[in-house]
Amino acid sequence: MTKILMVDDDKLVTDLLDKLLRSEGYETVAVNESAKAIETARAEKPDLILLDLMMPQPDGFRVCRMLREIPQFSHTPIIIVTALDDSDSRAVAFGAGANDYLAKPFHPDELAEKIKVALEE
Repeated sequence: MTKILMVDDDKLVTDLLDKLLRSEGYETVAVNESAKAIETARAEKPDLILLDLMMPQPDGFRVCRMLREIPQFSHTPIIIVTALDDSDSRAVAFGAGANDYLAKPFHPDELAEKIKVALEE
């Protein structure tokens, strides 16, 4: 079963994502503290990571860079799911190693499609 790690400091968001992704047949792991994202990723070995940008230190940009520096996660798809919907944030996120970007609020079908595409690459 495909495992997805969700990293967002808002528990309501990870609860919503959990319900949505489980209904699509994915196994999920949630982290609501960005400082625990790396250790959780190492322990859980996710197939894909959904990552918020606006979190207490480290922010999502830094978490993305940190994940990409770990050989185990150098090719793991990372989809940014954030309220930041500006071109600068998108550019920095892609520069940090993100594979895709989705602004909140989003349609569940759009997220499902982005996940499907990222896992096929």
